[in-house]
Order: sequence, then structure tokens, then C-alpha cells
Amino acid sequence: MRLVVQKFGGSSVATAERIMAAARRAIRAKQAGNQVIVVVSARGDTTDELISLAREITDQPPAREMDMLLSTGEQVSIALMAMAIQALGHPAISFTGAQIGITTDSFHTKARIKNISTRRIRQALEEGKIVIVAGFQGVDENYNITTLGRGGSDTTAVALAAVMKHDPNPPLFPGEQGGDGTLQVDCEFYTDVDGVYTTDPRIVPEARKIDVISYDEMLELASVGANVLHSRSIEFAKKFDVPLQKRSSFSDAEGTWIVPEADWMRDIVVCGAALVRDEARIHLDGVPDQPGISHRVFSAIAEQNIVVDMIAQNVGSGGRAAIGFTVLKNELPAALATVRPLASELGAKVFHQDDVSKVSIVGTGMRTHSGVAERMFAALAAENINLKMITTGDIKISVLVDKAEGVRALRAVHQAFHLDKPRPGAGLPAGPVQPGPFRRRPTPVVEDTGRDLADRMQRLSGMEDIVVSDVLLDTDQGRITIFDLPDRVGACARVFQAIAEHGINVDMIVQNLTEPGRAELSFSVPRADLKRALELTRAVIPQIDPATRVVADPDIARVFVLGVGMRTHTGVARRMFGALAERQINIGMINTSEVCISVVVERARGEEAWTCLRQAFNVE
Repeated sequence: MRLVVQKFGGSSVATAERIMAAARRAIRAKQAGNQVIVVVSARGDTTDELISLAREITDQPPAREMDMLLSTGEQVSIALMAMAIQALGHPAISFTGAQIGITTDSFHTKARIKNISTRRIRQALEEGKIVIVAGFQGVDENYNITTLGRGGSDTTAVALAAVMKHDPNPPLFPGEQGGDGTLQVDCEFYTDVDGVYTTDPRIVPEARKIDVISYDEMLELASVGANVLHSRSIEFAKKFDVPLQKRSSFSDAEGTWIVPEADWMRDIVVCGAALVRDEARIHLDGVPDQPGISHRVFSAIAEQNIVVDMIAQNVGSGGRAAIGFTVLKNELPAALATVRPLASELGAKVFHQDDVSKVSIVGTGMRTHSGVAERMFAALAAENINLKMITTGDIKISVLVDKAEGVRALRAVHQAFHLDKPRPGAGLPAGPVQPGPFRRRPTPVVEDTGRDLADRMQRLSGMEDIVVSDVLLDTDQGRITIFDLPDRVGACARVFQAIAEHGINVDMIVQNLTEPGRAELSFSVPRADLKRALELTRAVIPQIDPATRVVADPDIARVFVLGVGMRTHTGVARRMFGALAERQINIGMINTSEVCISVVVERARGEEAWTCLRQAFNVE
């Protein structure tokens, strides 16, 4: 006997017929010999309707009362689902988040789970009932109802699977533990789509369904606009080793499995692409180039619980530097209200743009292959699409483009990496991959760590706390910076093509607009290749603009903080930058992703930065 957690989205319970179909699916799982927990969302457009109703009363509804209102949508769904299962002749019981003890913090409308009690669920399962739980909601320590934000039902489902798998109480079903002593748990997500695709098939009809994808790849895709699973739910799955399956409510076809990384995945350089349509860019020009400035900026934003997406901090010049970052368009007013007073205090100017989109590619193989950025930038240049911002992560490259060009950019990169073609894990059996055109990197700097059972058990007491698995140091890189690069289509592509033609691996890339018509581009290469890379860059730059200036710096160190939820936890960057500021260590470059935040500091202080960050995040 196993435990199956089934999550049904709003479209899967939108009508009475669909509720009955979902009820039959839960019953079939029970009849197959499983214990079953069902998590449901609000029906159809219920949440949107409730928000509209609140807006009819007031333009600024109190957050606490919004949670009280929004939580009613799921309460309707769980009651109807329990009625449906009982009408089909099987015992069932429904619970709200508060009734089963989903305890959260007190950030209304954006709450995070702190703990979940298993007592009532275990009792109901032992009585032979199918348990139905309201997704999206919990209760804080003062018994106020809270909600988890959009997609929170996904988070609820995986959190329940995790807490049941690692429950320190005696196992529900003796003999059904895994090799590490945990309960065998499956978590299935049922929606109106049959899995995860290489990109949104509504935008790119030739998108291909992915059969198997790693947690990290799914995290990155979820964070960059692949509207398939809430990123926080994948964070839970990775932390607690819960395999997920995304599948259709309307067929029994196998969906997409989201699982730990396998060796064969490292030969797939790009597994998917995604588009975030409604981003906004904020640029702080002329901030002091000194320790602590990044900490002040991002601490102020984190205090407002605003999630920063792309961060591009460039090399300082003349005692001043530029920091660019993006937020969701709907959070732009709050972000501007936060940074403008600070910018005035720092003597910096604030610019913003609210008509931009982010296009990203994701793939585990980026850790072990180079030449990926070159192909992406060339594909966009061929479509005459200009790049306003570039950031790279461990397994992700993101670019910011004009919103009007976002869809065209997504289609271009999807085609450039042949994502419509079958490959292992997407149309072909998972396994060894034929060698491709991309060059092998040296031994990867970043590796997954930290799957100790005792460690995971301890995390159950703070389920959504920041979890940093490792802090790494790389002192074998040098940096090239191009100042006053024309903000022109194809400029970046020409630079990286020249570098790639000579077999030089490019790692960290940051591009940020500095003033109208001008940008600053920095990238790192192995120190042994720095001199040659500088020569190649200086040879190609005059063809772009003779006024452009190129410099190289061999004395840099890169420090990586690895973990889960690096971007959605607004306090990670704040803690990281704060620890460096306390040591008066200046930050020269920043890159962020869901699984890694990396910074460039002076090489002479690299080991000190590594030590202080390990202390800050309690990494032994």
C-alpha cells in the first residue's frame, strides 16, 4: 500500500461533471490499494470573481480580509468533492487548511508554510477514508486565515506529500517504507494539459511534451514563465525528494515526471524555453561603488516582500556603478516607491521601463557544455531583436527584450535549439544522448548536495525556510568588461561568436543598459584564456563602435550560494549581500536564479567571502 496525493486544479473541478470525474479518479486510486489525499483549488474562475467582488467594495481591501474571502473558494470545492465521493459509495472527509493544522507565517495573501500537523489526516486515512484538503490556505499562530498566493494549491499538495513521507510518527502502512525509511508517496497534478512542454504550446504550436525533467530544470522553467506548476511546490519536492507527475484530468495518458537529476540529463543542453510577458525594469544609475550598497537596495525591497527577478550589477567606474533589476509589472509602483528615496540619498538616478518581457532557456547540460549563449544571442540577432539585459544562472540564460518582441523571441530560441524535435526524455526513451555541437566544459563548479534524511526531517519544523545546501568558491576565472557598448541588435552576438570560434568557454554573463543607447557587458572566462579572449574582443569591438572601451581583470573570485528557492525567498539576497557588507567586501557583479546566486568579488578576498557566507547560512 502506498500513499497517493492527487491535486486537482480549478479547471478540473469547474463543473459538477468534472468534479464527479475527479472523484472517480480518486476512487480508482483507492481501489488500486492506495491511501489517497486529494487537494483541490477553487472552481474555475472563482478566485478572480472573489477579487472582483472585493474591488466593488473598496479599491484597497485589507489583506487579512482578502484572505478570509479568498479562502472560501477552496472550501466550496472540498465540500463538493467529498459529497461526490460519498455519492459514489466511498467514505470521504473534507478539511480546511486550518482544520488539519497548516501553520503559516502572517504575510497575508503571500503566506509561507511553517509546519503541518499529520494527526487528523493519519486518523482519517486509518479509518479508510479519502481525505480532501483545501489548497492555497492555512492559519497563522493567532488563528488568522492566510492564503499562500497564486498557485498555492500546488504548494499545499507537495507540502502534504512531503510531511507524510517524512512524518517521524510510526509509518501508516508497515512495510511500505523506502530504502531510507520514508513512506512511499506519489504526488500527481491533474490539470487541463497533459504535461510539461518545451514551451507554451499556445504560443509555439510545435512545442513538444517533456516526459522527464529534473527538479532544478522545472524550478527554473516555473520561475521564468512556464505556467505549469507553482515554483514553491517544486521547491518542496526537491527539498523532500517527492517525485511529481503533471498529467491530464481528461485522460489516463502518462504525464511529465519531475524527479531528481540523472546523469543522462547533463547531455541535454536546453530542455525548454519560457516567456514572462509582463516584467518591469528598474535601473539605478550612479550608485556608489562601495561595500554595502547592494545590501541597502535589496534589503529595502525585501522588506516590502517584493520578489526581484533578474539582477544585473555591473563593474564600477569612477567610483560609481549601476544596478539593474526586474520585478513583475504589477509590483513596479511599490518597487519604485521603495527605491526612489534611497536613490536620492545615494545620489543616484532612477529609470524604469514597464513594457519589457523576459525570454529564458533552461537546461541541466549548461553546467557541462558551452556555446549555448552564443547560439541564443545569434538566433535573436537574426530576428533583429535587441537585448536590454542579460543574466546567466547555473542552468539558465535570460534576456530582456521589448514586450512587442517577446513572442517572436521565444519562437526564435525554441527553433534555434530544435526543441520541437524528439530527444531522450522528450519523445525518446530516457538514456544516453548522442554527442551534440556544443563544447564540453571542464569539471562543473556547481554540483547538487545535501540529501541527508536527518537534515530533511529537521526541515519539517520550518518547511518553507530558506535552505542553502552549499557555498562554493571559484578563483580560476577572469573578467572582461566592455564599456559604452552600443545598444544595438547583434552587438552581443558578434562578441560571443568571436570568443566561441576559438573554443573559449564563457561562464557568467551580465549586460545592463547604462544610459540611453549604451550598455555595459561583462563576462567571465577561464583565467588561462583571459589574454586571448581580450585580444579577440578588442579585435571585434572596433567593427561595432571604435569608441567602445574594453578592459580585463584577472583578479576576481566568484562565490556561489546554492539551494532551493533562491529567488522566491526575498531574504536570500539580503542575507548574502549583508554578510559581505559587514566584512566590507565589495560586489562587482551579481547573477541570480532559482537554484543559485553568484557574485564576483576581488580575488584577494574570495576565501574570506566564501567563509563569511558559509557562516551566514550555517553551512558546515
